[in-house]
Formats: sequence, C-alpha cells, structure tokens
Amino acid sequence: MSYEDLDVWKRSARLSVTLYQETKELRDFGFRDQLTRSGLSVPSNIAEGYERDSDKEIARFLTIAKGSAGEMRTQILIGIEAGYLDKATAKRWAEEAKQLGKMLAALIQRHKRKSG
Repeated sequence: MSYEDLDVWKRSARLSVTLYQETKELRDFGFRDQLTRSGLSVPSNIAEGYERDSDKEIARFLTIAKGSAGEMRTQILIGIEAGYLDKATAKRWAEEAKQLGKMLAALIQRHKRKSG
C-alpha cells in the first residue's frame, strides 16, 4: 500500500492545501507561515514514514505527523481567538485536525504491533 492510498494522507493533504488557499491574504506572516508549515508537515511526515523500510520507522514518522496535527489544531484555535480566521470555517478545520490525530493514533498502534 502506498501512502497516497491512505485516507489520512488524502485528508491531511487536502486540509494543507485549504490552509494555504484560505490564509494567503492573512497579513500576519509569522502566524500564517507557522500554520501552513504545521499543516504541510502532517501529510509530508506520513509520506516520509511510508517510504521507510520498517514498521518502527513508519510509526515514528506517523507520531511526528500526529504531533503536527495537534500543533495545527492549536494554531487554528488561536487564530479564531485572535480574529485571524473565520470562526465557522476554522472550527471545521480544527475538527478535521482532531480527526486526523485519531486516525494517526490508530495507524501508529497498528505499526507498533507489527514491529514489536
């Protein structure tokens, strides 16, 4: 199976694209850069893990991706409070980031069992 076949990769890549598109006019470059970087990190680390040779390595990179999903969710929630992001839209993004974290947790456990 390729990482491109994984729903979690597809959904995280789609969310990353959305973050780039929807925040391109945001004037706070530091915030925008941090948010888009954390969003990009999720599918990128999934891909890197699946290009490795072992379940242990896959689990390690999925764990990094899960951390990035949490970072992204936090930044989205802060963006709402700071008035940078549309509340309704950003709440959907935050929920998607939360779901991605859950999906990644399940994949991590699967690969840890296989490597153990």
